Amino acid sequence: MIRFPRGAAGAITFSLLAGGGAHAAINPEACDSKAFQIVQHPAAAGFDARAVWLDSRLATWPGAGADGVFKLYHSPIGAIAAPAGGKVEGAAGAVVLQPFKGTLPAAAATRFKYLAAGPLLQVGDADVPALGALHREQLVLVQEDARGIVVAATRLQAAGALDDLYGAAAGLDRLGVSVDGKRTGFTLWAPTAQQAAVCVYDSGRSVVRAVYQMGFDAKTGAWSAALPGDLSGKYYRYAVDVPVDGAGIVRNLVTDPYSISLTTDSKRSYIGRLDAPRLKPQGWDASAAPRTVKNQTDMVVYELHVRDFSINDASVPYEHRGRYAAFTDLRSNGMKHLAALAKNGLTDIHLLPVYDLGSVPETGCAVPSPGGAPDGTAQQALVKKTAQTDCFNWGYDPYHYNAPEGSYASDPANGATRVLEFRQMVDSLHGVGLRVGMDVVFNHTFIAGQNEKSVLDRIVPGYYHRLDAKGAIEQSTCCDNTATENLMMGKLMIDSVTLWATQYKIDSFRFDLMGHQPRAVMERLQRQVNAAAGRNVQLIGEGWNFGEVADGARFVQASQLSLNGSGIGTFNDRTRDAVRGGAAGESGAGLFRQGWINGLVYDPNAQAAKASPADLLKAADLVRAGLAGSIRSYPLQTADDRIRTLEAIDYNGQPAGYAAEPGETVNYVENHDNQTLYDVNVLKLPVATSSQERARVQVLGMAVDAFSQGVAYYHAGIDVLRSKSMDRNSFNSGDWFNRLDWTYRDNYFGTGLPPEQDNGKDYALLKPLLANPALKPQPADIAFARDAFRDLLAVRASSTLFRLPTSDEVKRRLRFFNTGSAQVPTVAAAHLDGRGYDGAGFAGISYFINVDKVGHRVTDPQAVGKRLRLHPVFMAPGAADKRATQATFDSASGAFEIPPRTAVVFVED
Repeated sequence: MIRFPRGAAGAITFSLLAGGGAHAAINPEACDSKAFQIVQHPAAAGFDARAVWLDSRLATWPGAGADGVFKLYHSPIGAIAAPAGGKVEGAAGAVVLQPFKGTLPAAAATRFKYLAAGPLLQVGDADVPALGALHREQLVLVQEDARGIVVAATRLQAAGALDDLYGAAAGLDRLGVSVDGKRTGFTLWAPTAQQAAVCVYDSGRSVVRAVYQMGFDAKTGAWSAALPGDLSGKYYRYAVDVPVDGAGIVRNLVTDPYSISLTTDSKRSYIGRLDAPRLKPQGWDASAAPRTVKNQTDMVVYELHVRDFSINDASVPYEHRGRYAAFTDLRSNGMKHLAALAKNGLTDIHLLPVYDLGSVPETGCAVPSPGGAPDGTAQQALVKKTAQTDCFNWGYDPYHYNAPEGSYASDPANGATRVLEFRQMVDSLHGVGLRVGMDVVFNHTFIAGQNEKSVLDRIVPGYYHRLDAKGAIEQSTCCDNTATENLMMGKLMIDSVTLWATQYKIDSFRFDLMGHQPRAVMERLQRQVNAAAGRNVQLIGEGWNFGEVADGARFVQASQLSLNGSGIGTFNDRTRDAVRGGAAGESGAGLFRQGWINGLVYDPNAQAAKASPADLLKAADLVRAGLAGSIRSYPLQTADDRIRTLEAIDYNGQPAGYAAEPGETVNYVENHDNQTLYDVNVLKLPVATSSQERARVQVLGMAVDAFSQGVAYYHAGIDVLRSKSMDRNSFNSGDWFNRLDWTYRDNYFGTGLPPEQDNGKDYALLKPLLANPALKPQPADIAFARDAFRDLLAVRASSTLFRLPTSDEVKRRLRFFNTGSAQVPTVAAAHLDGRGYDGAGFAGISYFINVDKVGHRVTDPQAVGKRLRLHPVFMAPGAADKRATQATFDSASGAFEIPPRTAVVFVED
C-alpha cells in the first residue's frame, strides 16, 4: 500500500494488485486529469492499417507484393519509424513472418472474404507464446528488401487476432461494475492495454477518493479489481495505458462502456446494483407488461420521442416536461391520449433513443423561443444557432449503451435518479396497458478515436469499429460505424439488449440500420435475450442494404432480403413508397410525385410529371402486396392478369415480397424520418384539396397499416395530423419543429421554413405552401383524424384475422378481389376467412380502402348470397367517419358500394 498525501484533504490510497507495463503505475493525479496524457515517447509517425490479422497467427497484406522479408516490429513505447527507402528505427525487436502455404481456415476465409488479394503470412511456432504481450505494444508490419531497407510499412487491423487470442472473453458475465454487499468489483475488457486502474470518487464532481491498480487475465484479455465493501452511490473511471497510432502510449481516463448509469454529461460512471430497492419503484418486482402481444403480428406500435411527448404539454407539471417523469402524470393531456390509444388497441410505445446520448447537454441546455411568418426563415435560423447546445436531439448518438439518458431525468447529476425515473416511466406505461419498446443504435458510436466522448476506441483502439482498406473507420451510417461482427462488439450489443429487457422490463426493440449487423449475431441476440427474460422479446429494425456491408460483402446481413425466416421484422418501404408516392429523400420536382392515396393519375397535381394508368395499377398491386404482409410466397393476381407470388413482383429491381412470415414485416407510412404524412400530402395533393379531405387522406394512409398483415407501426402524432412545417430531417431541429399538441388545436404546419441544411434547396417550392393558410387544418379536422385512428385500432384489435401469425394462415385466409386488368385500381378490396380460426370474432371480414374522390362499386362473386353488415365500430354512436355508414352491400350480386376516400369494413357473423 502506497499513500500519496493531499494536504488537509487527507490521504489517497493506491493499491497495487498487479503490474501490466514497463512504466510508472497510475497515480491519483491521472484520475483527475481532464484530458488524455501521453506517458511515454510519442511515435515518430502514424501508419495506415492496410494489413489484417486473420486470426492469432495468420495475417494478410492486401495489395502488397510478395517479394522481400516481412517483419513485425514492436515497441512498448510506441516509437517506431519506418520510412520507405530507409531503415526501421525505434523498435524494441521484430518477429519474422513466414509465407503461409496452407489452406486458410474456413472461419477466417468467410470472415475476411471482402479483402483484396495479398501475401498470406504466418507467425512461427516459437513466437506464438509472445503474441498476447506483443498486442499490448505498438506493432508495425514492414516489408524489407534483402538489405533491410523498408519497401513499405503498415499497422495491422487487430480484431481477428484479438478475437482468436481472447475468445474466452465471450463468456464474461460481469463486465462493468458489480456489487454484492461485501465487495465491489470492476471488470474491463482491454487486451491491448499495458496497464489499467480504476479511479473511485465520492461524487460526480469530487477529487479522486482512491486509485486501484487492476489485474490482467491473459485468458480473457480483461482487467479486474475487487474492492472491499459496497461502494454503491459513488462513481468511477478507468485509467488505461494503450498504444495509439501516431501518439505512442497514451493514458486515457475513460468511463466504463458497461456503465449502468452516470453523472452529469457522462463524466463519471455510477457504482450501484440494479436490484437495489432504492432504484426500484414501489411494486416494481411484481409488475408486468400487459399481455396484449402473443405473436409479433399483434404489435401495434406508436413511435414517440420522450421530450416531444411532454415539452409542449401545459397539463404536465413544469418540472416534468420533457422528462421521464411526464409519463407518470396520468391526468395530463398526453397520458390521456396514450391511454385512449391503448384502450382502442395500441399495444406498444416505442421510444426514440433513451440510452445515454452524446449530443444533448444534460444541464443548462439552450431553449430558444422562435417566432415569425409561416414561411419565414427566422425560426430555423434561431433553432440552428443553438442546435448543438439546445435540449433536443433524436438521440441516434450512442455514448453509453447500458445507461439511461440523463437529460430526461430530474437530476442528471445523481446516477440513481435516472435509473429510478426510467423504471417509473416504464411502470406507468405498463399500467395504462402499453408495452414499452426501445430504439437502439448499435451500428455506430457518437464519436471515436481520442475524442473526449469516445469510449470504446480509447479502451481498445481500432477494435470496436469497422475499418476500411486503410484502417480508417467506415462512416456509411453517418458516423463511426461499429463492427458487431467482432466478438466483443457483438457481445456488447447482446449484453446491452439483455440488460434493458431484464432490468428495465423493455418489451421490444427497434434496431437502427440493422442491415449493418450480421444476421447470425441478431439471431444469437434473440435467443439469449429471450432466455434471460423468460419471454419472447420482439425485435424489429431497419433492414436497409447499403454501405461497405451491402449485398453481403462482409457477412450475411440482418437486412430485408437476408432476414426472411429469422422472425425478426424489417420496415416495409414497398408499402411506404406506393402509398405516399416517390421515395424517401426526394427533392425538387420529385417532392410532388404522387402515390396511391394522394392522387396518382386520378387526382393529379400541377407540379408532378404526368403519370400513366399503368403507374396507378402498379402502385395498387404494391399496396396489396403490403396488405398481404409482403410475404414472398403469397400469390396475387396482378394488373396483367397473371398469378404471381409477391417475390416475383418487381419493386425497383427487388422483390415486392421479401418476408417468409408476416411478423418479419413492419408496415408504416410515416415515422420520425422524412416528412410527416401530412406534410407529404401537402406536397402531393392538389393545392385546392380542402382541409377536410386532407384529413380523410391521412386516415386512408393509417388504414393501410391497420389492415395489413404484419406489425403495424405509426409515428406519434400521425393521428393528429402532425406537421414539422415540411422538415424532412428534424433530428436536430429543436423543440420548435418537433412539437406535438395534445389539446388538438394545432398541428404546427406553417410555423416557418424548416432548417436550411436539409431543406434549403427546396425553399422556393416550400414557401408558397407554408404561406397558404388553407393548407393548415382546423381543430375539427384534427379531431376527425384522431377519432378515426382510434376506430381503426379498434377494428384491428377486434379480430386476429388482421394479424395472422404465419404465412400459411395468410395464404389460407386472405383473398383479394377487384384485381387484374379489370380492377378499379383506386380500391383495395379483400376478404378474410374466419371460419375455425381462434380469435377471428367473425365468420368473415371484407375490408375496403377507396382512395378516389368518387365512390366505386366493386363485386366479390364469392359474397353472393351472404349476409354482411358494417363492422360494429363503424356503427357505434361515437364513430368518427359518418361517410363510412354510406357503404352498402348487395347480397344478391355480391356488390359493395364504397364512398369516396373511405376505409370501411364489413363482417359476416
